[in-house]
Amino acid sequence: MSEQTDNRPLAGRLALVTGASRGIGEATALALASAGMHVVITARDDRALEAVEEKIHAAGGSATIAPLDLAEPDAVARLAAAISGRWDRLDALVINAAILPELTPVTDISAKQFSQAMTVNVLATQTLLSAFHPMLKAAEAGKVIGITSSVGSSPRAFWGAYGASKAAFDVLLSCYAQENEKISRITTAIVDPGATRTAMRARAFPGEDPNTVKTPDVVAQEILGLVRDSFVNGEKFRVKQPS
Repeated sequence: MSEQTDNRPLAGRLALVTGASRGIGEATALALASAGMHVVITARDDRALEAVEEKIHAAGGSATIAPLDLAEPDAVARLAAAISGRWDRLDALVINAAILPELTPVTDISAKQFSQAMTVNVLATQTLLSAFHPMLKAAEAGKVIGITSSVGSSPRAFWGAYGASKAAFDVLLSCYAQENEKISRITTAIVDPGATRTAMRARAFPGEDPNTVKTPDVVAQEILGLVRDSFVNGEKFRVKQPS
């Protein structure tokens, strides 16, 4: 990997971004690559990933695509084996991929959709942390950035399935942060992006004018700052709407 410069302060470092085919994940991958990181980008849509990879390369960055479905058994294990076979450390793990079940009363939650959300939003998170922990420990200052939602800490009617999955997501990351605080250099942050112009947001708020909420690149710049700079381990951040 290339050497660090003022324009590429993170050159020579490696990042993995899940859910990187669009929205916050795509913007984050572009931001990290622009700072010099080699970015491994994952999502289910291989064509969309290829488009993101092309954008990164066109901007002078470098990336590797890894199409996969986090809900598939052994998908993360295969990914970890492939990445650890090529690199010896992982400087940043950005856990962004998530499933939004249908917004419905708790009594009407679809068992299938709830199971899918728990699998991707919770079980896959634990699997990612477990699989990539050795590579994060090997980094000079491994960073784990988890993208959450306010409904995980402030329950909202009809958001029970998604909120429950994000509450569990937050607990897993917070425990991981505490467990590593005195035995490794890994630091963990939980980021609530707030209202952001994404496809998931459009599904949840179909009548909302997208121009009234921030774009994903605003969130991506916040994530870039966390990857680049130090922060208090276990800290939670909420991205504000630009004034």
